[in-house]
Amino acid sequence: MFNGKSIWVIFQTGGIAMYVLLLCSVISLAVMLERFIYYRKRSRIKRADFIARLKPELKKNNFNSSLAICQSTDAPFSQVARAGLLLHGSNERIISQAMEREITIETIKLERFTSIVGTIGSTAVYIGLFGTVIGIIRAFHDISLASSGGINVVIAGISEALVSTATGLAVAIPAVVGYNFFIRKIDNFVADMEVCASELIDLLYAEPK
Repeated sequence: MFNGKSIWVIFQTGGIAMYVLLLCSVISLAVMLERFIYYRKRSRIKRADFIARLKPELKKNNFNSSLAICQSTDAPFSQVARAGLLLHGSNERIISQAMEREITIETIKLERFTSIVGTIGSTAVYIGLFGTVIGIIRAFHDISLASSGGINVVIAGISEALVSTATGLAVAIPAVVGYNFFIRKIDNFVADMEVCASELIDLLYAEPK
């Protein structure tokens, strides 16, 4: 069917839906790359290592050094710890609330742009199907105007129309996989932040100074 045709010619047979899918593909790939780099950068330091550095400083009541460690650590849980340490001397409830607010703020940062990938993953197939339906309508219209052609013309028109569906699947599958990966990473970050907040409360109030 497509023997001798260039990729651009095949692309054009899908109609306007192909241009929409191309735009979705570019946006999806750009967001996935940006998020992957962002998550990778913010997961270089392990929470256990961070707490191990923080613990001796807190035992000595050296809050300035503890804050400096938080400031130099580029991770969501370090910002949660920093929010709690800035209120050292306050009661446990106030510090816990401050860290909970910071967890919410950091979670919003982690979730930034991920809904775009999820939306593309869930709608790209339908955009492809829309293009296929339009292509089939156009094919049958062209057949009705032609004086001859038979079943071969019908098959040819439908084959060209199905390019949109295939492209929609090619865009949707990576987006869905990427979105599920992001959700899993965000869950891990949130778990780390919650555990870090709990550990900091223990260090501030449960252990002897």
